[in-house]
Amino acid sequence: MTLAELELKIAVMEQDLLLLRQEVERLKGAPVIPGIGPIGTFKDDPTFAEAVRLGREYREEVNRTSLEESDRDEAAGIR
Repeated sequence: MTLAELELKIAVMEQDLLLLRQEVERLKGAPVIPGIGPIGTFKDDPTFAEAVRLGREYREEVNRTSLEESDRDEAAGIR
């Protein structure tokens, strides 16, 4: 079996495993979106809420910095 064939076989097995996990979650009563997975697993989870907040703050800072750099470049005639 070639490396490419092995990689393909592993990819197929990983997808099958994902679908099996989703089916187990569905059978346990968790709402599952096929192909995506369980939903609502982080509902009311303070750690997840904190991660979302930190991610939002980081994105806002990166966007602000990027806009400031763009404004400086534009003022300097760089484009």
